[in-house]
Amino acid sequence: MSKRSRKLIWIIPAAIVGIVIFIALGGALVMLLWNWLAPALFGLQLITFWQAVGLLALCRILFGGFGLGGGGSHRSRRHTRGRWEELTPEEQARFREGLRDRSARTTPLNSNPSV
Repeated sequence: MSKRSRKLIWIIPAAIVGIVIFIALGGALVMLLWNWLAPALFGLQLITFWQAVGLLALCRILFGGFGLGGGGSHRSRRHTRGRWEELTPEEQARFREGLRDRSARTTPLNSNPSV
């Protein structure tokens, strides 16, 4: 048996156990938080464990993506970092100044930037 095969013998069952634990703990946590907060704050109904698991899966699909590590976010950061390093110090300073100007014009009460 190769070294890789022996490694897979342990990784596959561990991954399955990890998924089951994530579903059990995640579903229980979502159910407890929902049943504690949503009815009191918004007048919503209580949910069951399986509804909580479905809600957890829906949130993963909508906000987490399907891939490991949240999709291509690591590649995006690396690409942005590479482009930043290509800028001259003057261009970097101008970019920072533009960000400061934008944030100074926007307040939490007035999200429309002033002209």
